[in-house]
Amino acid sequence: MSNGSQPNVQDVIDYENGDMDWDRIVDFFQNLIDSEASCLDDEDGDYAIMVRSLIVDGYCESKEVK
Repeated sequence: MSNGSQPNVQDVIDYENGDMDWDRIVDFFQNLIDSEASCLDDEDGDYAIMVRSLIVDGYCESKEVK
């Protein structure tokens, strides 16, 4: 990932606190993918693992697919 964008802080807080419904979670992670967020740089990190799961399950699209 090249540009190292950072996610919206309130979204991160809401996600970490379990305060997001499913649709908002999917939107949150799709936005992370689209912005090439630096939190996805660690392939073994929780966010990267969640992104891979959402892509495999068809909820999100990888940047290459779009």
